[in-house]
Amino acid sequence: MEGLRPFPALTGNGVQTPSTQNALWVFAREQSASECFDTARAIESAVGSDFRRVEEVSTFVFRGGHDLSGYEDGTENPKGQAAIDAAIIPDGPFQGSSFAAVQRWIHDLPRFQSLSPSERNNTIGRVLETNAEIVDAPLSAHIKRAAQESFDPAAFILRRSMPWSEGGEHGLLFLAFGESLDRYERVLARMVGQEDGVVDALFTFTRPVTGGYFWCPPQIGGRLDLSGLGL
Repeated sequence: MEGLRPFPALTGNGVQTPSTQNALWVFAREQSASECFDTARAIESAVGSDFRRVEEVSTFVFRGGHDLSGYEDGTENPKGQAAIDAAIIPDGPFQGSSFAAVQRWIHDLPRFQSLSPSERNNTIGRVLETNAEIVDAPLSAHIKRAAQESFDPAAFILRRSMPWSEGGEHGLLFLAFGESLDRYERVLARMVGQEDGVVDALFTFTRPVTGGYFWCPPQIGGRLDLSGLGL
């Protein structure tokens, strides 16, 4: 379909974002782990042998919406109509649908905690205790690399990222919805330094190990509307 493409494997100045594109992605968002389990199993049963599950990531809310680094996540998320404008295709045959960018990042928390408080704040670009933006943060600070309003045109996306932890590893399952994949791809290209050679300081303690792009159909009456695909 128009606008959908494989996730790009970007490289820049010693860092990379791997592409592990798959055919189908399911976002099971429920009120409890048991409900998520039931939903996932029901979907797996519905698709049958046509698809094979290659990864399953269980996420959780940490300290009311913080990343495992301790910093608040999603501060710059658009709200209200701005969120709809950022995430939902407004017209055409795919009206009401959205594109999703999904990456699993693995954190090296001991490495991050070995930094001084000011170094940690400058990595993110915010003060841990207050979440206040550091105006004179270095260009490598995450808020400088990913400032959605600093792109032309602006690259606003709706984030729904959540922490994960399994088998001694932990990190962030990054999830962003956009009316176009171009929005996130421009942000990601700047993060790896393709724009000006400056790499996002996040890469000093975390790295992506997966990456996929997906189309999220609209719903009518609680069922997927695939009419835009002629189905």
